[in-house]
Amino acid sequence: MAASPSSPGQHSSSLGGIGLIAFTLLSWASVPLFLRYFKDCNLDPFSQNGWRYAISALFWLPWLVWMYRRGALPPALFTAALVPTAFNIVGQTLFAWGPTLLDPGFFSFVFRVQIVFVMFGAYLLFPEERATLRSPRFWVGIVLVFVGSIGLILFKPDGPGHATLLGILVSLLSGVLFAGYGLSVRYYVSKYSPVISFGVICNYTALLAVVIGLTLGTGAGMRVLEFTAFQFAMLVASAFIGIAISHVSYYAAIRRLGVTVSIGIIQLQPIFTAAGSLLLFDERLTGWQWLCGVVGLGGAIVMLSASGLRTSKAVRDEAP
Repeated sequence: MAASPSSPGQHSSSLGGIGLIAFTLLSWASVPLFLRYFKDCNLDPFSQNGWRYAISALFWLPWLVWMYRRGALPPALFTAALVPTAFNIVGQTLFAWGPTLLDPGFFSFVFRVQIVFVMFGAYLLFPEERATLRSPRFWVGIVLVFVGSIGLILFKPDGPGHATLLGILVSLLSGVLFAGYGLSVRYYVSKYSPVISFGVICNYTALLAVVIGLTLGTGAGMRVLEFTAFQFAMLVASAFIGIAISHVSYYAAIRRLGVTVSIGIIQLQPIFTAAGSLLLFDERLTGWQWLCGVVGLGGAIVMLSASGLRTSKAVRDEAP
């Protein structure tokens, strides 16, 4: 007999889901902080991306080989994963570049504008999502997101200089591409196991990220050889926390809590990143910037509440 909503099994599953989504939230909040730290270690963003994805791919590769030998790796997945990989590699490259141009907290607030592009992409690709645009809450959410994002820029104490404008453009483009990544994952590989799909996409992305790091990275990315043991340990930790493990915890949380709740919680990520950046790098957002950032995040949550479970599926793979 299936467990009732109030059964101990269901309660345990919910508690487990809360733990998993909390881990995912903190993991993804830490990624811009890691990227900023590696900038201070004189490791350029292209090399960062190459090393982090290479480490993650090495983690997943033995498991994929084992699954392939068991016949549990669908051959069609290798072709289906190409489009999501294309979005992912460009989006990840820009995402790694962003925190070298903007402070991590500011970058994270701007990056979350991607929720708008995800929703409109879902409208264009998936007919069942189009009812969402008839909801007044959806449009209220969009207005709040844009007001919050514009306020973050306008209330920047030193004004939007050239580096800031480039950083904002990089952040927005990265968000657009991650929206494309999430939508293409749903469109092309949703019929496969999400964990297997991510393993394949991770390895594809790693191959391209390494090539980009070798060609565009300073010293072909070999500055890592000058790292101290602690710095290299941080590089490995960033790969496991931000890529290899957090994606799986996110998928597992979705199974226990549902997509809408999980994505709603993930929208809080910039607040944790900004708090961490204040402690680690003395990044100080003004009171008005904090207010605008919270307004923008509130708008994203309002949009999600209007979209419901169906639209939320389109963004289940949006993370860095």
